[in-house]
Amino acid sequence: MSEPQSFYDAVGGADTFHRLVAAFYRGVAADPELRAMYPEEDLGPAEVRFRMFLEQYWGGPRTYSEQRGHPRLRMRHNPFAVTPSARDRWLGHMRAALDEIGLEPDRDQEIWTYLVMAAHSMVNTDEPQYPGAIDVSGN
Repeated sequence: MSEPQSFYDAVGGADTFHRLVAAFYRGVAADPELRAMYPEEDLGPAEVRFRMFLEQYWGGPRTYSEQRGHPRLRMRHNPFAVTPSARDRWLGHMRAALDEIGLEPDRDQEIWTYLVMAAHSMVNTDEPQYPGAIDVSGN
């Protein structure tokens, strides 16, 4: 009896994750607001880290943990003000990247569901409040 195929293998392995993350970072590079969250001048290292993380999460090589230890996503993102609008911009670029690579619908939905959940869990800051802003909450 053979082992069940991992999500990583079922969607095409390394090539698929390379294409997904490259498409995502093309969007980030062209988005001044999101790009400002990446302190490195070259997005290449961030692209490699994110690709390794996704590959490991979806059943591929464990290179991320071997090189960087436990992912600790919230801790690693804590130095950055991840607002709801930054989350939405991030998800917009990820949705475009998924659309570009064209996974089978059930696989697309599986990864998208995870990415939405993960993106929501990274929000650590409310939207900035500007002087003179009107509080419409009634408080």
